[in-house]
This record gives sequence, structure tokens and C-alpha cells, in this order.
Amino acid sequence: MADRRTRPVTRADVARYAGVSTAVVSYVLNGGPKNVAPLTRERVLDAVRVLGYRPNAAARALSMGSADMFGLLVHDNRSPFFAELCHALDQATADAGRSLLIVNSDRTQVPTADQIRDLASRQIAGLIIADVLTSGEQSVVHSLGIPAVVMGQFGETDDLHSVGVDFARGAREACEHLIGHGYRDIAFAGSAARYDERERGWREALSAARLPLGPLLHTPFGYQGGYDAAVELMRLPSLPRAVLAASDQIGIGMLAAFGERGVRVPDDIAVVSFDGTIAADFVWPRLTTAVQPLEQMAEVAVQLLTDPTASRHHRALFTHLRVRESCGCAAQHG
Repeated sequence: MADRRTRPVTRADVARYAGVSTAVVSYVLNGGPKNVAPLTRERVLDAVRVLGYRPNAAARALSMGSADMFGLLVHDNRSPFFAELCHALDQATADAGRSLLIVNSDRTQVPTADQIRDLASRQIAGLIIADVLTSGEQSVVHSLGIPAVVMGQFGETDDLHSVGVDFARGAREACEHLIGHGYRDIAFAGSAARYDERERGWREALSAARLPLGPLLHTPFGYQGGYDAAVELMRLPSLPRAVLAASDQIGIGMLAAFGERGVRVPDDIAVVSFDGTIAADFVWPRLTTAVQPLEQMAEVAVQLLTDPTASRHHRALFTHLRVRESCGCAAQHG
């Protein structure tokens, strides 16, 4: 124990604790080149957690100054929303005198837990994860022993800082705006992967207004997902009077499909979306959208990384509705 107080924990220490060779430790931490039996892998990861070992390329990290760097693992930086979030975070970290290393998450190629460990190995000063994590992935983040913030997670996280918006409230307000137009048949197009808090907000708004649920479409996030959802709506015996799209990308994809087939927005069907990206202002009709306060979210995330006394809980910020023409409001609202 005294040895651990006088020098950093090494890979050899991890190997001794786990009862394996240093090569096996390397295989586990680097994801290869050789496979490691699941039980052995768990022993090594447990040793990393207990000993507080931070795998690193120390000399390279120090020469690059990465001790002043935050790491960002982002779900998909091709998305307009995540691209704008990356920009906001880059500005917030620069304002704090830090730099930002951005890694795009690709769950189909590399497990997210391995990507998180790889970022931590670069001796970063803090970690931001703009993705929805499983409980196991949250445990990996917690075991790293470095400041970390999760962004966009629905609700509370397991002993981690998290920042996001009140998705249910934002969707509820957007749906209430549609109800205020007198629309009674309102559809929802959103996440195919998991129950979406935006879907809950849509349900709550319709229930409070004593209106039946409109068509519910689970579709992938993205332009194609929105396009396909609109095609599905147009196959129904009657078109709903309005639709709440869970993202601007879904909303824009829907506009493309409706326009292609001569369905007029908002005359035949009104559309309201979620996120508030710049792209929503450069389609016609311009999208009414629930805007996520990205700059404020980024500032809060960086403050949490740089304040060791901050309590760990979820910071839920509020969206605001940017009213444009797609909902049926007149152009002067723009």
C-alpha cells in the first residue's frame, strides 16, 4: 500500500493484482491484438478500478499538452445537432483555457466502453460523452477516476454529472402549440431504438387536452427516417392534421416526402420538430422547433468538469419554441 502512495500505479501493478501477465493487461486495455477470456478480462478491469490505474501514453500526452485537454465522445458528428453541439463545446472549452479532442462514436465497429477507455488513456483532464449510455457504460466512466459529464441522457445517471434538456416538457409544449391551432389529430415520429421522453411529452399533452393519441411512428433519427415516416403517414386512410417530429432531421425528411407527393405543409399537415438546428431555418416552410440551448448546455458541462466541488446530479435545462411557418403560424413570427 505504501508503494502506491509514492509512485503512480503501473501496468505491472495491475498485472500482479489480476494474476496475469502485463501482455494480457495490454490486450484488455487496447482491445487486442489477441482475444482475452471474458473472466480474465473482468479480473483485469476490476484491478484497474481497485488500483485506480489510468492507462496512458505519458510521454506523448505530456508533449502534446493533453493534460489541458477535454475528450468528447459524440454519438454522430455528421448530424447537424451534434455538429452544433461540438461547436458549442469547443467554444466553451476554449473560454476555459482548454482544448477539445473529439471522437465520433461508432457502436457498430468499436464498443462504446472501449472508446471511452481509449479517450481516458490520453491523459485528458475531463471527459464529455454526448450519447445515451447503458448502465454498464456508465460504470466504466465512473471507474476511470477522472471528471466526466454525460450529455443528452434521459433523466438521472448513476453517480455521474449529466446535462441535458427536459425532453418531455419541451415536447409537451410543442404539442400544446399544435393543439392551440385547433389540431385534434396529432401524430408523433421518433426514436425506434428506445422509449423517448419526447414521446412521453406528446402523450401527456394529448391526454391533458382529452384528445386521442394520433398515429405513433417509430423511425430512426435522420433525414431518411423522417422521409420514411412521412410516407407511412401518407399510406393511412386519412392524413393526421399535424405531426410532432422528435428531431429537426426527422422533420426535414418529412418535409421532403410531403413536398415530393404534393402534400402541403402546413395546409394539409402541420409539422413541429425538436432541436433548433440552423438547418430548420433553411427549408420551406421553415420549421417550428423546440430549441435546445446548446451554448448554455456546453457552459454547464465545462463548469462541472472544472469544479471538483460540484454535486453529482442531472442538470435539466429548458427548451424554447422557435415559431416559424410549418406549424401554421403566419410569416411575421419569423
